[in-house]
Amino acid sequence: MKRVLTTAILAPLILAVVFMAPAWLLFAVTAAVAVLCFREYCGIAAGYGVDRLGPTGYAAGLLLMLLHEHAGLLITVFALLALALSMRSGDLRRALPRPAALLLGVVYIFGCWRFALLLRPISPHWLVFALALNWIGDGCAYYAGRTLGRHKLAPAISPAKTWEGSLASVAGSVVFGVLYLGRVLPAVPMAYVVALSVAANLAGQLGDLAESALKRGAGLKDSGDLLPGHGGMLDRVDSTLFALPVVYLFTLLPL
Repeated sequence: MKRVLTTAILAPLILAVVFMAPAWLLFAVTAAVAVLCFREYCGIAAGYGVDRLGPTGYAAGLLLMLLHEHAGLLITVFALLALALSMRSGDLRRALPRPAALLLGVVYIFGCWRFALLLRPISPHWLVFALALNWIGDGCAYYAGRTLGRHKLAPAISPAKTWEGSLASVAGSVVFGVLYLGRVLPAVPMAYVVALSVAANLAGQLGDLAESALKRGAGLKDSGDLLPGHGGMLDRVDSTLFALPVVYLFTLLPL
């Protein structure tokens, strides 16, 4: 019940921001969510013995979102700077893990959220699609897995996930994609919509498993406790982070 109530409260707020907020407010909200996600990522990294990622990571990540046209250059410079600064550590065994974790976190969190900022100018409907697709798929997987799940998908990473739930997630995402994009963007070919829905859903499921693997390696069940019924912010958007660049990539392809 907490899971449903949390979604019911957040959904109207998200839709209002996507469709009505000016660009600066969309950036502010997206950046705030990214900061919360990175904060939880820092908690996960601490489980691996890597700490003090916060200030540098926040600054680099927000800069990446703000100056996304120069993303490649920013990431390269940041990687070199992080590696150079690692030499200040008294324990040189941390010279690789800390900058590697820092770079991964910035790209994983802020790098993926920047695609939300790139999708809205193309059409707010693309951004809604990218955000909602895996949330709907996650819901289908959750309830199908509880009622029909028999075969474990990745027991070493996430014991509760099943193949039946995974298939239900794909099916739910395809139905949503066809019903939503077919109505709001009728010029988009239906075969394109189906292919995109499947690709973005599978990317999202991979993102969910990837975050689960990070948490399990750190000895954590949830990334946080910010959202009742969901855990942390990163637990809620782990699939979305992987889906956003896939949806953006599809918008660049010729119809």
